[in-house]
Amino acid sequence: MREIALGAGESYELRLTGRGARGYVWTWQVTGNADAVSVSEAAPPPAQTLPGAPLERAYVVRGRSPGGRARIRFAQIRPPYPQEAPYDEFVLEVEVTAATGAP
Repeated sequence: MREIALGAGESYELRLTGRGARGYVWTWQVTGNADAVSVSEAAPPPAQTLPGAPLERAYVVRGRSPGGRARIRFAQIRPPYPQEAPYDEFVLEVEVTAATGAP
C-alpha cells in the first residue's frame, strides 16, 4: 500500500509490472470519495515484447475534488477466469488537497 497527496488537477503516474503475455490484466476499483480522483491507463507499452516477458503498465491518477480521500485497489486478474483470486494486488490511498498555489 502507498499513500499519496495530490492537489486538485495534479496527477501521479503509477507503474505496475504486468503479466499480459500470460493473460493477466490490471483492473482497478475506487472506493471512498470516488469522485475525488480519476484513473486512466497511460499509453500502452510497445507491441514488440518477448513471449512470456513481464509488461510494465502505467496508470495516471488525477486529483479532482479537494478534501476528498479515495482508495484505489488495483488487482491483476485473468478475465476468462473471474472466480480466481487475483495474481497480485496493489492499494493506493489518495488524499486530494487544494491545488498548488491556491489561497
